Amino acid sequence: MGARGSLARQLLVWQLVVVTCLLCAVGVLAVVQAGNNFRTTEGRRALSVAESVAAQGVVGDLENGPFELNAPAATARSFSGVDFVVIAGADRYVLASPDPGQLRTTLDIGESTVLSGRSWVGELDGSIVAHVPVLDEKGGKVVRMVAVGSKSPGFFAGVLDSPDNALRVLGVALVIGVSGSLLLARRVKNQTLGLEPHEITALVENREALLHGIKEGVVGLDPQHRITLVNDQARELLALPEDAVGRSVEDLDLNERIRDLLTGRATGADQIVLRKGKVLTLNRMPIDVRGAVVTLRDRTDLMTLRDELDASRHATDTLRAQAHEFSNRLHTISGLLELGEYEEVRGYVSRISSAQGEWRAEVGSRIGDPAVAALLIAKASLAAERGVGLRMAPDSELDRVEDALSTDLVTVLGNLVDNALDALGGERGWIEVGVWQEEDEVRVEVRDSGPGVAPEIAEEVFEHGFTTKAAAHGQRGLGLALIRQACVRRGGSVEVHNDDGAVFTARLPR
Repeated sequence: MGARGSLARQLLVWQLVVVTCLLCAVGVLAVVQAGNNFRTTEGRRALSVAESVAAQGVVGDLENGPFELNAPAATARSFSGVDFVVIAGADRYVLASPDPGQLRTTLDIGESTVLSGRSWVGELDGSIVAHVPVLDEKGGKVVRMVAVGSKSPGFFAGVLDSPDNALRVLGVALVIGVSGSLLLARRVKNQTLGLEPHEITALVENREALLHGIKEGVVGLDPQHRITLVNDQARELLALPEDAVGRSVEDLDLNERIRDLLTGRATGADQIVLRKGKVLTLNRMPIDVRGAVVTLRDRTDLMTLRDELDASRHATDTLRAQAHEFSNRLHTISGLLELGEYEEVRGYVSRISSAQGEWRAEVGSRIGDPAVAALLIAKASLAAERGVGLRMAPDSELDRVEDALSTDLVTVLGNLVDNALDALGGERGWIEVGVWQEEDEVRVEVRDSGPGVAPEIAEEVFEHGFTTKAAAHGQRGLGLALIRQACVRRGGSVEVHNDDGAVFTARLPR
């Protein structure tokens, strides 16, 4: 059970303490109430006896001495059961008393009003006493007084007089208390899965240490989608306020996709979301009818590596496209040579060299940033393989920019060109890229000859998870969301409109 005792023992001890205190309080109240009732009842009886004695003529006759007065006093005391009946003169000189030692002494009347001709009932020297005056025949002068009284019982006299009742009440109370504590202990132990208090405390402490020590974020939700627990990592990843616990997910400043995943409206494993410049992976696990637990992992670094891998893959695709294109041209040249068309070979090679040289020259003369220029040259080969022409807006111009802006420009341009290629769907068409360097920002514009974007979804296309592709596999709809994130992170914007095809315009402050 442990040094601190089991739950049943602790509940039993506390139950006994409560029952004992309750019994003591009830006992004190009962004794006080009994004392009040005794004083009221005995006071009335004493007053009645005193009045009956005072009404006897023998008491009011001044010729009668102590011998004549003892008889009515003793008779009244015997029949009424009071403790004493005392008759005294107007000077308080005791004439008759059951105590011989009290004769010929002065009667103590305290604050009694008997000498003024009025009856009085009160407590004197631990006794309930009634004083009744005996008036002369004219009724105006007090000639004698009658004092009748009974001694008040002690504080526990009522209990000691009936010990059987007290013990019976105490026994019943103890049985009820012990039985109730055992039933309560059993019920509480069932609800706590048989754990003792110190085990529950240790479990809570371990849970808190575990929740706040792991690198993954953990969010607990009740069936009404209110947050019941959140660790430090989750608070940081989701940028939650300090008072997030107890608040509904709908009341927090979260984007719609995160709210859908937290509430279960969107399902799936390892769902990607964007939050405050971070790429997060969410997994939601329902817990019967008690709510759900959501775990979060920061995948920003992983997504950065994935982007770098995508860049390498694009470079590989570009090289493959160039190799495929080079192979086709070699086959063409080989065929012309076999046919003996030497002049045609010379012209064909001249045209190929001229086209490639013109694009490289145009990009090199207008785009001063090496990373952006390399991207455009690579995308031209990829577009050519798909039968799509890539051209540059006539007034495009960009100088070399800082590394951070160059990285964001590569992300924005690469995703916009890829999106345009997907929008054309393998059909022949064209894509026009425009890059303009302004005083405080760089403006990027990519337009294509595709079907365009429906006006009602012009904003939705930038939300993560949105895609218009018929066969979407894996994590789709992330490219445009990354574009918006890159622009907003720099304080810029991205928008789309239609002009014989979709026109995407992104603004990235310097």
